[in-house]
Amino acid sequence: MARTIALGSDHAGFHLKAVLVNYLTEQDYEVIDVGTDSDERVDYPRFGAAVAKLVAAGQVDRGVLVCGSGQGVCMAANKVAGARAGVVRDSQDAEMIRKHNDANIACFGERVTDAVTAVEALAVFLDTDFEGGRHQPRVDQLAALDRGESV
Repeated sequence: MARTIALGSDHAGFHLKAVLVNYLTEQDYEVIDVGTDSDERVDYPRFGAAVAKLVAAGQVDRGVLVCGSGQGVCMAANKVAGARAGVVRDSQDAEMIRKHNDANIACFGERVTDAVTAVEALAVFLDTDFEGGRHQPRVDQLAALDRGESV
């Protein structure tokens, strides 16, 4: 089970990130918050990359990112080799990106997903295992792309 989680957000995701940090702390997860620490404007790529680098290096078990839509931080995270980030709108998204894609980063949009739904989805993301099997070759192909290989 994932026990160490890195979180990051831009200004548009700051309030939802705070809710998720609180939830994780209450559940006895070790939390590494890479920022931002206010709702003052900042650029999301920096935070997406910071979380993704910690995940890809194995310094944390999973990552969580938040921006206004979830899309920008997801794009930034997926530029880091070894990061497999997916946008999560609800528990079904969270379950599928874990079971089928072995996602290691969940990306939320504060403007599109309410806090209750995000907490529920985060719990599913953290508790769901990768199924492997028929999905493993696809995850292997993603890793090949990270290495600059063709698939």
